[in-house]
Order: sequence, then C-alpha cells, then structure tokens
Amino acid sequence: IEADHLCECIVIPFQFQQLVQNLISNSLKFSKPDVTPHIQIKSRIAKGIELAHPVLEPSKDYCHITFQDNGIGFDPEFNEQVFGLFQRLHGKTEYPGTGIGLAICKKIIENHNGIITASGNPGIGATFNIYIPDLNHK
Repeated sequence: IEADHLCECIVIPFQFQQLVQNLISNSLKFSKPDVTPHIQIKSRIAKGIELAHPVLEPSKDYCHITFQDNGIGFDPEFNEQVFGLFQRLHGKTEYPGTGIGLAICKKIIENHNGIITASGNPGIGATFNIYIPDLNHK
C-alpha cells in the first residue's frame, strides 16, 4: 500500500476507518493471482472546477481522495452498479463476500456530503474517487 502526502479534512473517524478498510479489503480480495497487490492512495484539496465532475460546485473546495489498485478490475459498464446493495459482479464461490462493502462506502461518503465514483478496466485494476467538501478551506 502506497500513500503519498495525504491532505487533512474533517470526517467521522469511525466511518472513515470503515471506508478505508472496505476499499483496501476489496483491492486485496480482487487482486490478480501471482501478482503482488499494489494499492495507491492519493489526496489533494482542489476546487470543484478543477476536478471536472458535474455534481461538484465549481467554487467549493473538496478533498479529492483516490484509491487505485492493480487488481482484476471490472468492465466500465459496471461503474455505477458496484455500489448497489448486494450487487456482485462475480459468483460467491469465486470471490466470497456479502455484496454490501461498496454500498457501505457510498453511504459513508453521502454522510460526509460527498460523492464516490468507481472506474474499472478488466485485467488492469479499479479506481475509486472520493470527493468530500473541505470544511477547513473556504
């Protein structure tokens, strides 16, 4: 796990710990056989206009956190579906789990008035982008 300089933002500690744990756990679960898992966590404070996401307010500051891995990835057509409750892209025997981890992540970010997005590429990996309004910078 590689994490460069991480910015500070106001979060609910217990929930954010659960979020990070769920995202790292997913990256490890969906790693490629015989390939060392590599997870990169990056963050920065940026204006909504710089982040080029249509839901973000252009003049507002956001803490943008990225979780990127080199796992099995997923087809881009499932970018939204991965956050659904009990949604699974693989069979239970292939990858065990309840199918609620990413739904919990989405709820945690919504509790922080933010948004989370996912993008995947089969065989290349997955990226999760989190945007939380930054209450430290006005």
